Amino acid sequence: MTVHFPFQNSYAALPANFFARVAPTPVAAPRLIKLNRPLAVQLGLDPDLLETPEGAEILAGKRLPEGADPIAMAYAGHQFGHFVPQLGDGRAILLGEIIDRDGVRRDIQLKGSGPTPFSRRGDGRAALGPVLREYIVSEAMFALDIPTTRSLAAVITGEHVIRETALPGAVLTRVAASHVRVGTFQFFAARGDTDGVRALADHVINRHYPDVAKADRPYHALLEGVVARQAELVARWLLVGFIHGVMNTDNTSISGETIDYGPCAFMDDYNPAQVYSSIDEMGRYAYGNQPRIALWNLTRLAECLLPLLSDDQEKAIEQAQFILGDFSEKFSAAYAAGLRRKVGLFTERDGDEALIESLLDAMAKNHADFTLTFRRLGDAALDASADENVRAQFMDPTAFDEWAKRWRDRLALEPQTPVERQSAMHAVNPAFIPRNHRVEAVIAAATNDDDYAPFEELLTVLAKPYDDQPQYAAYADPPLPDQRVLQTFCGT
Repeated sequence: MTVHFPFQNSYAALPANFFARVAPTPVAAPRLIKLNRPLAVQLGLDPDLLETPEGAEILAGKRLPEGADPIAMAYAGHQFGHFVPQLGDGRAILLGEIIDRDGVRRDIQLKGSGPTPFSRRGDGRAALGPVLREYIVSEAMFALDIPTTRSLAAVITGEHVIRETALPGAVLTRVAASHVRVGTFQFFAARGDTDGVRALADHVINRHYPDVAKADRPYHALLEGVVARQAELVARWLLVGFIHGVMNTDNTSISGETIDYGPCAFMDDYNPAQVYSSIDEMGRYAYGNQPRIALWNLTRLAECLLPLLSDDQEKAIEQAQFILGDFSEKFSAAYAAGLRRKVGLFTERDGDEALIESLLDAMAKNHADFTLTFRRLGDAALDASADENVRAQFMDPTAFDEWAKRWRDRLALEPQTPVERQSAMHAVNPAFIPRNHRVEAVIAAATNDDDYAPFEELLTVLAKPYDDQPQYAAYADPPLPDQRVLQTFCGT
């Protein structure tokens, strides 16, 4: 039997200036590293066929499946605050779209599939390390219930790519609600192409925000929808200690998904100024800056939409500013509610915010591990004898003691039993995250030794981040001093 993708390609039906038609560049000897079988089933694909040699060739871009209409999407973007009028898919090709079993339209994209007209002298390829990183982190984010692109497959190409040195080449098959970005709107707005902006907005409304199509002012409602989704998304990032690393406007998805996992990382010690990305030299995209940058990016989107909001520019600006003004309130509400749940508060009372802020301040001053502090706080909520495991996260354990008394006084006002509280806290405080040193160890084993057993085991652990998994307890441990990862890299 032949691998069948039931493509229905709406983006490729848009005007020709939205993309470039380009086929993937064939590779020498594709070999399937990993297929996400549950995701394949969700997409209505046959995982057994995808694991055949023909399937590997399709997932590597060596063979085009029937019905594919491969394109590289055009977009622009602000990169670290500097506008680039033309970027586009320089090493990614959208094969097409399929409707999954829930009736949701999904993009099937190959990343690392060869040069396109947008490659800007790049080779269009991907090294194995970044492919594994995106597979691991995107699937971890999915398990953490954070909106994200997904990884369907990773394939090694049998070829090398040249970065600082020769590295094994690979291709990631990425699945997304779509790949439309803030930068996609900027591409048309920068050219004064209001018709292009309108056509893109109509496409996005139809695909992602169908409820706003009948609104009195659909383009206002579209901006409101994107603002709301981004506010919720970034709040969820902060609640698990995630740092995107490259929050450029071309990496900001209109659908509200986390997209483009480059030098991303999860914090070990809590530090609002934490930066891992080697290219973020000024800390623009530090952990604590992410809400501010999200609003900055949304403001760039609003600028693109101004001609659709009103024929009167001053009125359009006023209306856009009003909509953007909701971001801070929506983010703060989502973040504050999430923090309350993390410390076991499921009703809202005066003083809660100050109580939580004092914990975060003590964590920052004492280099407390973000993930373990909150996870073990759930055990302490059940039994005060477990306080010692929380205290151990603080350089000065008395900093926790001082806070814990106020915390328990506040918990006494909650209706839950201790068992209910622990269960609820463990449901929002993961035991396992993709620790940077674990991800680097997986990449090293695969790149240096062609050993994917550590990759498979890490994926197994991260698939159930809220379960204790005693057999994998070591994966919850923070890095030893000589294991600490201080920088992560984009890999392009």
